Amino acid sequence: MAFTKFKAVLLAGVTTVGLTAVSVTGSAATVHNAKATTVNWATVTHLTASGETSYSALVKAAEKEGHLNVIGLPTNWANYGTIMNDFSAKFHIAITGEDPLASSAEELSAIETDAGRSDDPDVVDVGQSFAVEAAQEGLFAPYRVLTWDNIPSSLKDSNGDWFSDYGGYVAIGCDSKTVKHCPTSFKQVLGTGHGYKVGIFGNPTEASAAFAAVFAAALANGGSLNNIKPGVDYFQRLNKEGNFVPVVADVSTVESGATNVVIGWDYLQVGSITVLHGWAKRWKINIPSDALYAAYYAQAINKAAPDPAAARLWEEYLYSTTGQNLWLEGAARPVELPYLVAHRLANKAVLAALPPIPRGVTSFPTLAQLTVADAVVAKWWPIEVTSGP
Repeated sequence: MAFTKFKAVLLAGVTTVGLTAVSVTGSAATVHNAKATTVNWATVTHLTASGETSYSALVKAAEKEGHLNVIGLPTNWANYGTIMNDFSAKFHIAITGEDPLASSAEELSAIETDAGRSDDPDVVDVGQSFAVEAAQEGLFAPYRVLTWDNIPSSLKDSNGDWFSDYGGYVAIGCDSKTVKHCPTSFKQVLGTGHGYKVGIFGNPTEASAAFAAVFAAALANGGSLNNIKPGVDYFQRLNKEGNFVPVVADVSTVESGATNVVIGWDYLQVGSITVLHGWAKRWKINIPSDALYAAYYAQAINKAAPDPAAARLWEEYLYSTTGQNLWLEGAARPVELPYLVAHRLANKAVLAALPPIPRGVTSFPTLAQLTVADAVVAKWWPIEVTSGP
């Protein structure tokens, strides 16, 4: 698999549905004809309006299991801390979180290495390219949430093996207290004399959040989804100008002043930086006017989940209006946002506070394009920019 270290959050497959586009579809439960007296929740692919595989029956079964195993969910990522706490409180289900910083590849590896154990992950939250490959390997249990019809067809597996959950845009964050003019485009970041100390979320040969920054830079500098090399060249120029800081940008580098400009996911910057005391207004986040690059994560249920009912209830909660708005509160753009907006179900105040999106076409690479781009970055980044973080 490509992007074997850190979470990969890049879209597998081109979609014409933008993260803020509005389209209205209905939602309904599919009729399930199973007549078994004892439900094997590991084989349930959807809920029914009533009976042994209804939502109320699922709640009872999940509460009886009383436990859910998750992996790779930092509490400050897309509001997951609040989401997990609320789910546990509502359904009296304890959540065990394994390795919050696990990569998508590591999440899938855990499914296989922990198979048959009570701590095997019940669910995963992975980059779509990983979800596609894992589905092909038969690791997931097909399941369609009640709001299935509200998820664009291009952002879900037709069999229900995986389905997109939330996404975001590559943004340029800036410490307005120490930087005189916060850049609103990749072009404005270039040049000397601005006092910029630019960081990204890791090494793009390992961390997909950093890889996304390079891809966005490519789009802003004559590149395309078929040509990421201009993005590497862009950071080479930043490095030569003395503006690039080869560290893993995070809260500590921002607070210390080691980085005063960060290029990376908008929701991650909101969840990890603006929540700091005194930084809500100080840290300015702009989606660059010269590159609209976005991506979604994907949810999936482990085929061998030790808590199959809790796993399915978790997905139902995430894709309910409540769950979708909780992601929105974390500045992530939930996959059902178009439906929520059209039906006036989205949290208006939170929606209005999201970084505004400049006019233009949002870019989503295909799996093939990602594979080629990954190889290009792996070859040229250590040569042209740095071999460090």
